[in-house]
Amino acid sequence: MTVLPVDSALPDVKRALAGSGAAVLQAPPGAGKTTRVPLALLDADWLAGRRMIMLEPRRLAARAAAAFMARSLGEAVGETVGYRVRMDSRVGPRTRIEVVTEGVLTRLLQDDPSLDGIGLVIFDEFHERSLNADLGLALCLEMRAALREDLRLLVMSATLDAEPVAALLGDAPLITSEGRSFPVHTRYQDRPISVPPGQRRAQALLPVVVRTVLRALEDEEGSVLVFLPGAGEIQRVQRMLESSLSSTPSVLLAPLYGNLPQAAQDQAVLPAPPGARKVVLATSIAETSLTIEGIRVVVDAGLSRSARFDPRSGMTRLETVRVSRASADQRRGRAGRLEPGVCYRCWTEAEQQGLAAFSAPEIREADLASLALDLAQWGETEPARLAWLDPPPATAYAQAVDLLTRLGALDGAGRITDHGRAMASLAAHPRLAHLLLRGRELGPGALACDIAALLSERDVIKPAPGVRRPADLRLRLEALRGHAPGADRNAVKRVQQLASQWRRQLRIDAGDDDMDAAGLLLALAYPDRIAQRRPGSDPRYRLANGRGAVFAEHESLSGEPYLVVADLDAGEREARIYLAAAVNEADLEAHFADQIRTLESVNWDGREQAVLARRRRQLGELVLSDAPLAKPDPEQVSVALIEGVRAMGLACLPWRPELERWRERVQFLRRLEGEAGEWPDVSDAALLANLDSWLAPYLHGLSRRSHLDRLDLGAILRGLLDWRAQQRLDELAPTHYTVPTGSRLPIDYSGEQPVLAVRLQEMFGQSDTPRIAGGRVSLLLQLLSPAQRPLAVTADLVSFWAGPYQEVKKDMKGRYPKHVWPDDPLTAVPTRRAKPRT
Repeated sequence: MTVLPVDSALPDVKRALAGSGAAVLQAPPGAGKTTRVPLALLDADWLAGRRMIMLEPRRLAARAAAAFMARSLGEAVGETVGYRVRMDSRVGPRTRIEVVTEGVLTRLLQDDPSLDGIGLVIFDEFHERSLNADLGLALCLEMRAALREDLRLLVMSATLDAEPVAALLGDAPLITSEGRSFPVHTRYQDRPISVPPGQRRAQALLPVVVRTVLRALEDEEGSVLVFLPGAGEIQRVQRMLESSLSSTPSVLLAPLYGNLPQAAQDQAVLPAPPGARKVVLATSIAETSLTIEGIRVVVDAGLSRSARFDPRSGMTRLETVRVSRASADQRRGRAGRLEPGVCYRCWTEAEQQGLAAFSAPEIREADLASLALDLAQWGETEPARLAWLDPPPATAYAQAVDLLTRLGALDGAGRITDHGRAMASLAAHPRLAHLLLRGRELGPGALACDIAALLSERDVIKPAPGVRRPADLRLRLEALRGHAPGADRNAVKRVQQLASQWRRQLRIDAGDDDMDAAGLLLALAYPDRIAQRRPGSDPRYRLANGRGAVFAEHESLSGEPYLVVADLDAGEREARIYLAAAVNEADLEAHFADQIRTLESVNWDGREQAVLARRRRQLGELVLSDAPLAKPDPEQVSVALIEGVRAMGLACLPWRPELERWRERVQFLRRLEGEAGEWPDVSDAALLANLDSWLAPYLHGLSRRSHLDRLDLGAILRGLLDWRAQQRLDELAPTHYTVPTGSRLPIDYSGEQPVLAVRLQEMFGQSDTPRIAGGRVSLLLQLLSPAQRPLAVTADLVSFWAGPYQEVKKDMKGRYPKHVWPDDPLTAVPTRRAKPRT
């Protein structure tokens, strides 16, 4: 058997598991940990003939690892070594090593919390930090502490900050293996990739990838593994390479991504035929636990697809992001598995330093509905009580619990219901599990299985290049029934297999249910994505969760008044609809009656300048009906009208000049005597702030701005003063002052100091400056010319007569010769006339 780097670490692994019962093995890509370690532990005394479970993040890697180990033993898969993945299992009564995808471990734990008959659980490629791996480890740690101290745990990773994991395992031994078997030379781009405005980096990168692949084929020997972010980019690069390599039949192109049929995936992993080379175009599925025969060159686009859940919108969106340094090293390691290799990176060496050290754990960014259901089934309503490397984010977890409660999987206390247990047994996302169970209950169970399978697998519609996939779910259902030309036959077959599996599990007879129920079934799974068409010509919709959604272009569904949206992005303003079905309002009324709220609203409408009382029936944020409320609560009408007054400002009230003067007098005394006195604050700000107390009692029967003219605002405001205060107001802040001629002139209280405007001749003979407020405040005299124009302003009349008057007299005597301008104004007779009477 070929010696691999991990072999030297195996004795330490055995000792650690025999002693502390847990260990962390850090082994770089190519070390051989995935296939060497389980076989080396088969005969361990502490295992005592029991089975071991090894978790792999991906189905392809799980099958490949099991097949390699079985060949090493000279056996077929299903004997000593087997695997379990979704829709496929090769396990026999003699199986000791089971390679499983991560969700399988969770189901095993839920079915048998003690994992009877299992002596070791291995978490392989733990650096990927998948949601199921984090959950599985948390559940194993709790179960181990409570029930199975003898259960061994081994965490294996190629690139991982291993010390926190070792601490989580109770300060388990940390074992490090040597690196890859063969050196890999790394080549970077000379300059950064230029991304034109409006184009995504992935689009700009594809021609660079193609040129790099052609260069690698020319400069290097062996087959090439190309890392691209997704199936779409793989297909576009494949078309470009087919054009460039049309005259080179010895180069074979092999796509490799998760939704490919198993046969096509297996074909990509096999070595190229003699005399030929292979270019494998792969997603991150090929990063770990998978040796592709003959590969000695890697071309890395440096991007990956990441699913990120947005708690604000309740949607998961796929984002194309730069890989981390750890992932880049994983990919690079694929070139040195069997011989010295070369890695071409489609970024510069300087950009390499700017990459994140590790990829973000999935638990921080994923939809947590499945995790919340698993925890509830485990009996845990508080995830913080479990041991996590990264606990579930509180906001996303709360949203998951809310969704499960709406689906009937959890009760009001967060405990799992019988319906929730049935959902958990189906190994489907909670939305789809609810759809399956309710579909069986309502009748169209076969159709529910078809829809759930369609939503679980790759799209069966395969449009022509450059043509957008239609959004109508019915087209997919027709493809399953053989009525849609151009459907992807492999995808159709896979969906049909999964639908059949669910029908068997749920004991539903096969049949072609009426597709008119598709919208209702989809609504059961996505009640928050029931959508109502907005008014107008554009095909825009409002979702029940409050978000906006839109079709990118005209669709057959564009005119439907109600839709249910199964797939959409999380656009900043409006989400783009990718997959939907029409649903009729009658079905919504019948099957969502418990979620339809009747709301009576009494609100101020600024456009109408009136209180509008409405009775609305709403499903989430969707308004199913909206009609006037016949008899609104008078108190609510008054409250709404107050809000209207506050919005419009005090100018909407029927002010008269004398009321403004009254307010100024009250405010003058409030300033004079202080806030502790008897004078209320009747400023604009105070009146607006206290509308509820002084105005609301008088609004009964009023509902529009025009009705406010009926108010006796003077009486309302004067009611703020008691009888004594009203008397003192007239005494201390009189409206008028009588001057020596007998003229009764108004006092202006609008400024900081009260002002009396009076013609100069009417003040002759008066020495004292007029005073108010019990003599505490002098009036500011604005002395006017015979033409009522200001001549002087004074608060000290004696000083004015003694000084400034003489200058005023010189200036005015010539201008107004018919008026009296005495030399001694203190002895002159006051007059309102041009000449004194004889």
